Amino acid sequence: MVMSLPEEMAKLKKIAALIRYYILAATTEAGSGHPTSSLSATELMTALCFGGFFRFDVNRPEHPNNDRLIFSKGHASPLFYALWVAAGRLSGEELIHTYRQFGSPLEGHPSVSFPYTEAATGSLGQGLSIGLGMALNAKYLDKLPYLTYILLGDSEMAEGSQWEALQLAAHYELDNLIGILDVNRLGQRGETMYGHDLQAYEQRIAAFGWETILVDGHSFEEILPAYQQAALVSGKPVMIIAKTIKGKGVSFLEDKNGWHGKALSREEFQRALPELGAIDLSVKGEIPRPHDQKPLTPQVQKAGPISYPPDKPVATRVAYGNALKRIYPEFPWIVSLDGEVSNSTMAEIFKKAYPERFFEVYIAEQNMVGMGLGLARRGKIPFMSTFAAFFSRAFDQVRMSQYSDPHLKFAGSHAGVSIGEDGPSQMGLEDLAMFRAVLPSVVLYPCDAVSTEKLVEAAARQPGIVYLRTTRQATPILYGPEEDFLIGGSKVLRRGDGDRATVVTAGITVFEALTAYEELRKEGISLRVIDLYSIKPLDLAALQDAARETKVLITVEDHYPEGGLGEAVLSALATSPTPVHTLAVRRKPKSGKPGELLDFEEISAAAIIRQVRGLL
Repeated sequence: MVMSLPEEMAKLKKIAALIRYYILAATTEAGSGHPTSSLSATELMTALCFGGFFRFDVNRPEHPNNDRLIFSKGHASPLFYALWVAAGRLSGEELIHTYRQFGSPLEGHPSVSFPYTEAATGSLGQGLSIGLGMALNAKYLDKLPYLTYILLGDSEMAEGSQWEALQLAAHYELDNLIGILDVNRLGQRGETMYGHDLQAYEQRIAAFGWETILVDGHSFEEILPAYQQAALVSGKPVMIIAKTIKGKGVSFLEDKNGWHGKALSREEFQRALPELGAIDLSVKGEIPRPHDQKPLTPQVQKAGPISYPPDKPVATRVAYGNALKRIYPEFPWIVSLDGEVSNSTMAEIFKKAYPERFFEVYIAEQNMVGMGLGLARRGKIPFMSTFAAFFSRAFDQVRMSQYSDPHLKFAGSHAGVSIGEDGPSQMGLEDLAMFRAVLPSVVLYPCDAVSTEKLVEAAARQPGIVYLRTTRQATPILYGPEEDFLIGGSKVLRRGDGDRATVVTAGITVFEALTAYEELRKEGISLRVIDLYSIKPLDLAALQDAARETKVLITVEDHYPEGGLGEAVLSALATSPTPVHTLAVRRKPKSGKPGELLDFEEISAAAIIRQVRGLL
């Protein structure tokens, strides 16, 4: 029931006053925070949560039918937490005395340690993509009636990721996605690009295919009908564009530059309090319960067998697509997202088999990662694929995703100089370092089709963030389908009692190491070769054995030396007396045939042979 009676409107105003009190009290007590950015959106959020629109079982934040609310402007966290005080799910005393304190779930920007947070936010320009993923899930996968609401700041509308999301939401006709744009005019250091020109936002957002509604963001009389209208729009997403005043409710803060991210002193707080009016600490808002429609329950079946002719080379990127298709019956929560290169990453194999589980994201990698996070937070296992090099565009989304504890998988193809003639713009040479730097990540680099299939399956089982690196060119089948590939494992491919050196490698250079082994064996030099397919975590035991039993270790990788396989091994064996030498891409790459480039970068079989001879 949408509030409209005078007494109901009066209650909303009392709740808004209470929320403003908690915004100011919590930030003043903490000595930090963003009160003015929170004050500007107070009526917008009060009307949404307590005006009869937002449906949420406050006792079951995990309920699949709950509407979703994401604060893309995560710095407005005092407002977010104050809403849940008003809803009776958080005590006002806890908010005031623990906000931004060490160990408190009420962090400076919302994180999933607070159970009502949908996804961690705070790096601007990401919430709309995350909400897009949740809306996709509701409309196309779980077939549930929940709506997804995103609170956006006007400053973050300068981010390109927002416009990626706007395009994709319209493309997928997400009429269950509602954005609320808080146009308060002032950013961190002054006026935003368009200030209070609401028409500028309306024209641009409407041009991207959204329904737009303009309101006074402090008038319940305008806000409530806007939410009612937004819920009735069919076939397109909706953006409510609200003119607001930064610092609203406190005269010496209102529309004043210089107050962004600045808490009031205790004296200023006391000065502000009378302007808020009477504060009723006992007032509580009611949030209606959601529908109780059950999500679709997938049927789990055993994955099929792996089968490759042993004499026919297969690119690991092809095996990636085959693996997704093969294991889907056992992991029916899988969805595939691709950045318009599915005929190169070979995600198209999955797409052809399960088109309803595939989402084309076009050339919008930041949006792809945000969408994947939204899907993951609604119980799916997203596998996101593009060229390894292009994930660098989305690294902020990648590193932010870890704070939402998602089941999220990344597949980067066309890695390294071995892609050949396309040249350096297409060569992923920083990707291992990038994903290794994400604290809870797993980083995998298979060399053949069988190990790829096994590691895709392992990735699907592994909780958290997993990156899988695949190769453009076909490689020989090295392993049989009976082989096990554990996360944190490796394979010792060549080993003898008289091994004088160990080559540690992964991916394309495994075959260079095996060629070097055969040549050196003719000279009477015995070489150990380790396929270190799990780069994070490492097989420390195998590396320690090699360091103890051979005179020298040589790492070889088709990646820059910084942050790659070699540095991972060096770090793991930091206390070992056995020297570790690294062969990696150290020259500026160029176009050429794969073999030419491996020779040029001195990571080929010939380079390994020279290195071994020079060290023994």
